[in-house]
Amino acid sequence: MILYGYWRSSSSWRVRIALNLKGITYENVPVHLVKDGGRQHAPEHVARNPMHQVPVLEVERDGQTHHLTQSLAILYWLEQEFPEPRLIPRDPMLAHRAWEAAELINSGIQPLQNLATALRVQAFGGDRHAWSATANSEGLGALETLVRDAKTPFMVGDSPTIADICLIPQLYSARRYDLDLSIYPTLLRIEAACEALPAFQHAHPSAQPDAQ
Repeated sequence: MILYGYWRSSSSWRVRIALNLKGITYENVPVHLVKDGGRQHAPEHVARNPMHQVPVLEVERDGQTHHLTQSLAILYWLEQEFPEPRLIPRDPMLAHRAWEAAELINSGIQPLQNLATALRVQAFGGDRHAWSATANSEGLGALETLVRDAKTPFMVGDSPTIADICLIPQLYSARRYDLDLSIYPTLLRIEAACEALPAFQHAHPSAQPDAQ
């Protein structure tokens, strides 16, 4: 497998965590999102992902090369192909809780503060830093409310799920916008449990070959 990603891309980070948790060996190929006007716009990458985005997971199946895009869709594929350890609980209610938290981040926070959105806000004369900070604070506030009664080490149960995989990169992003994360004690407790695991440690941006 080849993972085309960027060291600080939260979506790429999610896939790295999932691959590590499942013990899957892969090649990490950086796609710099800023250099040369953004190498995600290069023709060879657009051929892999017409949305000009990372991550892209390249896999070989039945003699064909497939390019998988969109981080949660990639995580779902990994879950089907490599079911253990599970990232989506078998119990339908627990599975919903995991997807609910993951989608709150994936749909309700990350796309509002990613690079492309921030640049458009700036182009319209807005303060991209303030915009991104607000997107994070509102979304994380909702997520803290959603999980504050959790008694388990992770968001849904005793092992990491897609919810935790989405949480860790998002907290990293929030810190870039100078948010006071102490008002989210449940999320910080869960973050500490995740960061104690090698799979999360090895997926951290600072551990990537293209880290700056």
